[in-house]
Amino acid sequence: MAANKKLLFLPGDGIGPEVMAQVRKVIDWLDNRRHVSFELEEDLVGGAAIDAYGTSLTDATLEKAMNVDAVLLGAVGGPKWDNVARDIRPEAGLLTLRKDMDLFANLRPANCLPSLADASSLKEDLVSGLDILIVRESTGGAYFGQPKMIEDIEGGQRAVDTQVYTTAEIERVCRVAFDLAEKRSGKLHSVEKANVMETGVLWRQVATEIGKEFSGIELQHMYADNCAMQLVRAPKQFDVIVTDNLFGDILSDCAAMLTGSLGMLPSATLSGADQSGRRRAMYEPVHGSAPDIAGEDKANPLATILSFAMMLRYSFDDGNNADLIEDAVKNTLGRGIRTGDIMQEGMELVSCSQMGQALTEELDKLAA
Repeated sequence: MAANKKLLFLPGDGIGPEVMAQVRKVIDWLDNRRHVSFELEEDLVGGAAIDAYGTSLTDATLEKAMNVDAVLLGAVGGPKWDNVARDIRPEAGLLTLRKDMDLFANLRPANCLPSLADASSLKEDLVSGLDILIVRESTGGAYFGQPKMIEDIEGGQRAVDTQVYTTAEIERVCRVAFDLAEKRSGKLHSVEKANVMETGVLWRQVATEIGKEFSGIELQHMYADNCAMQLVRAPKQFDVIVTDNLFGDILSDCAAMLTGSLGMLPSATLSGADQSGRRRAMYEPVHGSAPDIAGEDKANPLATILSFAMMLRYSFDDGNNADLIEDAVKNTLGRGIRTGDIMQEGMELVSCSQMGQALTEELDKLAA
């Protein structure tokens, strides 16, 4: 892989810098052992950017993100910035990145490794070997629809959020989901609330029409509340799920906890391909900034490392090294090494930095 592959690091807030430091160990290992190198830039986003620049995302940082091959984000947010203006809150910077980069397809896998099945709150037989991929539309819906306001009315106030979707927005994310389902088991659940929401009616219509182009895919429609229940009752019935922004946010966190810890789950958010086939992309762990343990070297870096593996696969077409990193994660956990969030009786408790070191040692073994 040529060294002109450009990568923007945005460590962000809380545990973000700590987990991103472990990804740097993997990048250094790839450079030294696999001759895979990147041109790295680093900048601020979220609360760190508010402290430095007075805004959660500067125009200069956004410009960098638009012109690299991929962005890797740590985490944003924390109680320190709870009372800043809504338009500059840490999360606003993340939403702006997604919107301006047109990152409409958020891929959130939920995999439960057999070695971690005991960490799930569900019975082991329900979750061991679980492999779900949720495709969440991430630039439309209630998070971006207008009007969005709180206004004074007689006797109090009224809050308004607007759920809006167009045919084109639904089509493009459904195509991504159908394409992924073709590469997996051939099964896709489209999730909405067509029984009570007009956007759900349109979503179901569009998904059904797109499905006619994919005759080999088994398409099932499901209401979002039922999907939440089924994820807890019988999660292995699902393979790929496609849904809107709001429901995707909720359902992916639900699916995430089936695996035992948010600290294990990566994500990718992709744009459409341009004429050259290039997609803008941002990769980030599903977990938040965990300010309660920030700076204590306790965080689990594996979700961020697995997000980097997704980057290798989707942005750089390097499935071999992505597989190598994922195998190293499995083997490291198989040796009984655990951070606090996934600690189990009889296992070895390690710090964030020690987990990063253990992973690179496992990479050495696999590459020998």
